[in-house]
Amino acid sequence: MSTIVLANLHKRFDDFVAVRDTSLTIGAGRFVVLLGPSGCGKTTTLRMIAGLELPTSGQILIDGEDVTALRARQRDIAFVFQMFALYPHMTVRNNIAFPLKNEHVSRKEIAARVDAAAHMLRIESILDRKTGGLSGGDRQRVALGRAIVRQPKAFLMDEPLGTLDADFRELMCLELRKLHNALAATTVYVTHDQSEAMAMADDIVVMNKGEVLQAGAPHEIYHFPATVFVGNFIGSPPMNFLPVDSGVDVGHEEVRLHGAPVPVPRCEQGTARVLLGIRPEHVVIDEHGPLRGKVIADEYLGSHQVLVIETALGVVRVRAAKDDGLPAGSPVGLSFRKERTLLYDAQTGRLLPGASYTIPAHGDLHG
Repeated sequence: MSTIVLANLHKRFDDFVAVRDTSLTIGAGRFVVLLGPSGCGKTTTLRMIAGLELPTSGQILIDGEDVTALRARQRDIAFVFQMFALYPHMTVRNNIAFPLKNEHVSRKEIAARVDAAAHMLRIESILDRKTGGLSGGDRQRVALGRAIVRQPKAFLMDEPLGTLDADFRELMCLELRKLHNALAATTVYVTHDQSEAMAMADDIVVMNKGEVLQAGAPHEIYHFPATVFVGNFIGSPPMNFLPVDSGVDVGHEEVRLHGAPVPVPRCEQGTARVLLGIRPEHVVIDEHGPLRGKVIADEYLGSHQVLVIETALGVVRVRAAKDDGLPAGSPVGLSFRKERTLLYDAQTGRLLPGASYTIPAHGDLHG
């Protein structure tokens, strides 16, 4: 297990800034997911940790050693790519053993490590088959096996499940998490899929436009998004954001939506323009609610449904029980659970401090 520290990491390609002054501490033995849309800088960050890209500035430390200028092979890190990068003419056994042969490990040790990895991944029965004819799931297990046998300081994974179908991807999420627990290794995993991140991560790092917007445990990221972007990116459906009639001052415990009073947690910071953020499951259909609207759609999802409500402040989505459907055009009132209501600075998009919660730490993940 190894601790990985990124200190003011910056990467520029000509005029394009791919990663901007990123600082993170990734604790030993943690499963950390870098999450964000395409082009947000997550893969570039991973490649810099691996030594496949050199930073423009900043430092990378692994177990306290500055590895910023070291080549990839000098960092003792295993990298698993989205495209499996296997040798199709070789057997599974030889593919897994390949990195150990390059390191001149003894034949006896290679055989023992390959057998142990195959047992862990449940691929003993295909060890003597060529990889070219294997299914995507089996090839992914072989790629993982080749990483495992090296017994590296850390595993880096760049969207390793991206080419798998939905059902098998869900199964492999579980398998990867079990594998991580069994190895007790530090893992840094890149994905744009929030479901993968929420299912596997000890900690999630949300990135956009080269910057880390929030870093913390999945429940912190979900319940207390640090920015409007994070609230929109995490959650299906995403968080609702409604414009407040006027600004707030320190000590306020009420805002107005379209002229109606709405209770909120006590404000600890004032600002002139405010958005009220609320998850769909914390919006309540209430005939006496302060915000009025009408149902324009009903999204049935089996275990529950999402009502789409048109209001004077925009569309609001409400998570409701599967049997609580309302026909399109039905007038409704909406209220909001005070303890789950968040306020955001409309200009910066950042979460305002409130008395009933603390904004999660930015960039420190070793807890």
